[in-house]
Amino acid sequence: MNRKFVISAVAVFVVAMLLGFLVHGGILGKEYAQLTNIMRSEEAAMKLFGLMILAHVIYAIGFTWIYMRGREARPWLGQGARFGLAVALIAVIPLYMINYVVMQFPSDVVAQQIVFDTIATVILGIVVAWINR
Repeated sequence: MNRKFVISAVAVFVVAMLLGFLVHGGILGKEYAQLTNIMRSEEAAMKLFGLMILAHVIYAIGFTWIYMRGREARPWLGQGARFGLAVALIAVIPLYMINYVVMQFPSDVVAQQIVFDTIATVILGIVVAWINR
């Protein structure tokens, strides 16, 4: 791991946490609050928040590692957006589709999760590409 890798992973971690809070705590927060049979209470979730941090650390390291191994000598903005979209296609979209099949999430909530987290993942791709331009 070099300095740029660490900076990239930290930036992805911070931006992912902020976007996650914006999407899931803000935009979808009211939707989740109505799903008491599926979602943990805020108090119960806060007791497990350390796992949320760990998950984002793991995600940031993996996201950065894959980007840095596969980047090409092409314009950073397009490369970052394509990378974010590719990650969304292999992780975000299938995850929410699978959750919809095995859990009782309303389809409109799942659609919003897919759209907003895909946008967030594209933003993360742009962030990591910008740092590594």
